[in-house]
Amino acid sequence: MSVTTQQLTRWKQQGRTIVALTAWDYTIAQLLDISGVDLILVGDSLAVILGYETTLPITLDEMIHHAQAVRRGVKNALVVVDLPFLTYQETISQAMHSAGRVLKETGAQAVKLEGGYPAMVSAITRLVEAGIPVMGHVGLTPQSIHQLGLGQQGKTQEAGERIFNEAIALEKAGVFAIVLEHIPTKLALQITQELCIPTIGIGAGSGCDGQVLVTSDILGLSEKQPPFAKVYTNLRETITKAVQDYAVEVREGEFPK
Repeated sequence: MSVTTQQLTRWKQQGRTIVALTAWDYTIAQLLDISGVDLILVGDSLAVILGYETTLPITLDEMIHHAQAVRRGVKNALVVVDLPFLTYQETISQAMHSAGRVLKETGAQAVKLEGGYPAMVSAITRLVEAGIPVMGHVGLTPQSIHQLGLGQQGKTQEAGERIFNEAIALEKAGVFAIVLEHIPTKLALQITQELCIPTIGIGAGSGCDGQVLVTSDILGLSEKQPPFAKVYTNLRETITKAVQDYAVEVREGEFPK
């Protein structure tokens, strides 16, 4: 049976931890799905995979293209797609149009939007009223890199209270889950205990209801690793060695025989 947004809430109530990872193509999505990942995020970190330095340049069309491939590879996991920078912040109508395109053109079950400020809460409220499942995202929001940087957020009392209140507002707006990125463990735990909906942590400690990481980070494919990621294997090294061995055999006439 496919994972649903309602199921995530039941898992929180049951104390079952949610496992999430990112994917941008059919093959990786299929492997994540058969490995038992609960939620697959087509993240705007796709921008880095495509060679951009930040997530800001990625377009909605690019996100949709890759989300279509991911969805074709998934049978069980819940597929959530990031709305990229400036495809939802201008007006509620723009947010509705972008989110609607994602659901109609990709077959994904939900979208994710960054931020919990009042205008964002209003947009999310309208999306949910229209029947579009939305995942929230507070703390470090990479689309605000030029404003916030990439450091841990919520370290002061004032900043922590702001993030806490944003999470509360997002739950009231109707999000089915919230990503808590790169915030202090204590703050993440406080938010998790306060909310009825699940929290998915990334660099937010073990007190969240689930965890998400960028798949290229855990596979050792990324050139730069965030401080909170864990590398489970080094495919960058493995792939390089395999290609070098192939090149040697071709040049020396050992392949093909």
